[in-house]
Amino acid sequence: MNIAFFGVGNMGGPMAANLVNAGHTVRVYDLAPALVEEAVAAGAEAGNSPADTVAGAEVVISMLPSANAVKGLYLGAQNLLGSIPAEALVIDCSTIDAATSRLLATAAAEQGRTVIDAPVSGGVGGAKAATLTFICGGDEAAVERARPILLAMGKKVFRAGDHGAGQTAKLCNNMLLAVHMIGTCEALQLGADNGLDPAVLSEIMQASSGRNWSLEVYNPWPGVMPGVPSSNDYQGGFAVDLMNKDLTLAMGNAMQSGTRTPMGALARSLYGLHGGQGSGQLDFASILRFIAGQPAKD
Repeated sequence: MNIAFFGVGNMGGPMAANLVNAGHTVRVYDLAPALVEEAVAAGAEAGNSPADTVAGAEVVISMLPSANAVKGLYLGAQNLLGSIPAEALVIDCSTIDAATSRLLATAAAEQGRTVIDAPVSGGVGGAKAATLTFICGGDEAAVERARPILLAMGKKVFRAGDHGAGQTAKLCNNMLLAVHMIGTCEALQLGADNGLDPAVLSEIMQASSGRNWSLEVYNPWPGVMPGVPSSNDYQGGFAVDLMNKDLTLAMGNAMQSGTRTPMGALARSLYGLHGGQGSGQLDFASILRFIAGQPAKD
């Protein structure tokens, strides 16, 4: 298929490359020329402008950093939404607030276009390995249209509900992720401060009731697990700044719905303090350094 792809950064770049590897023609656009060059080196084509990028596209995918970026792309002065072929499917993989996703879907419907929200879980490693989970919101038929494209970039596709539901489910997941990452770091630090080997303690907890994803897949203690950011000085992965963005969105959602989220609020506070101390670009597992009272080393 002919696919237009907007936003080829740490996540979008590997996702676009996987679409190329699956045999699709992918035309990319990004405000950072260096990122476009990397995508072209991986087999994509470069779009000269947003309108040029979507010309003839059957699918349009965006992976952008904020709600304002999404609104600016599709609903800005150039009205890119109106330039997209009417029969094309628009898949927004950005993690943003549900209200913006619903706004985009409404505007698309008014112009005879189809949009779904499909934020992802799995991080940069999942993007590179094509093992992402896509959490979709939108019409069931549209999600089914998107499924084969999404499965070229990931392993699982869920429909959470109508427009915006994908965003809400993603924020629920990331709030829980932040909470159990902090708890995991506290447990490992407590063990280490009392003379335990963090690797042995990790193995014990993985076989016990404290088992969780942070321990099993993304261990935050340096050297315990190869191939994860904690063993690479917390470089790469999912940045603290991005976790703070997601937690802020989750707390905003909780306020609107009247949901009590004391653990989520505490996680937002701790990650906010950690990011404010210069760790914003480190992987979110670096919260271990905050727990240990170590400097950011960013």
